[in-house]
Amino acid sequence: MSLRINDIAPDFTAETTQGTIKFHEWIGDGWAILFSHPKNFTPVCTTELGTMAGLEGDFKKRNVKIIGISVDPVESHGKWQDDIKTATGHSVNYPLIGDKDLKVAKLYDMLPGGAGETSEGRTPADNATVRSVYVIGPDKKIKLVLTYPMTTGRNFDEILRAVDSMQLTAKHQVATPANWKQGEDVIITAAVSNEDAIKRFGAYETILPYLRKTKQPSA
Repeated sequence: MSLRINDIAPDFTAETTQGTIKFHEWIGDGWAILFSHPKNFTPVCTTELGTMAGLEGDFKKRNVKIIGISVDPVESHGKWQDDIKTATGHSVNYPLIGDKDLKVAKLYDMLPGGAGETSEGRTPADNATVRSVYVIGPDKKIKLVLTYPMTTGRNFDEILRAVDSMQLTAKHQVATPANWKQGEDVIITAAVSNEDAIKRFGAYETILPYLRKTKQPSA
């Protein structure tokens, strides 16, 4: 069964580089990002894990926890972490899940049920679809899903931008337009009447009857 936005993120228990976790319990009351990799020691993923490590402080400011997963045993993650530090200059201090039995990859519909029960003997190409990013809210619901091909490195600045949008729009009845960045004008949702928009936002601009823009709410 495929996962969609607003579905509850499947809970699981798994071994990580920081011990055993129960996923929902580990998330706690904040936000979380689960991002997956087809295999250890793959070049694009090495750069991604290091980039994410360099941005960990930015995510922490937004109350977002980071956790990675790779279709390999936890025991091999340590050597990969050394390689990531060498390649990118960043130490991976967030947990990495070992998915040697493919359970989490299948639970999140990144691999089919018939993919087998072990990572042993599988190549990165066999696991090519394990390239998804899931942003999960405090309600444990999936807020965003992005899936990339193996040859295209992920843009984590975009994921930060999307988190800013989702956290803002969770608090206010606004949406963000294409290419929106923190501090730029936002869109007033259709659920807000013109009269209420003035009360809420003070002023707004009508571009089209269904498109009204206003300054980004400050809190």
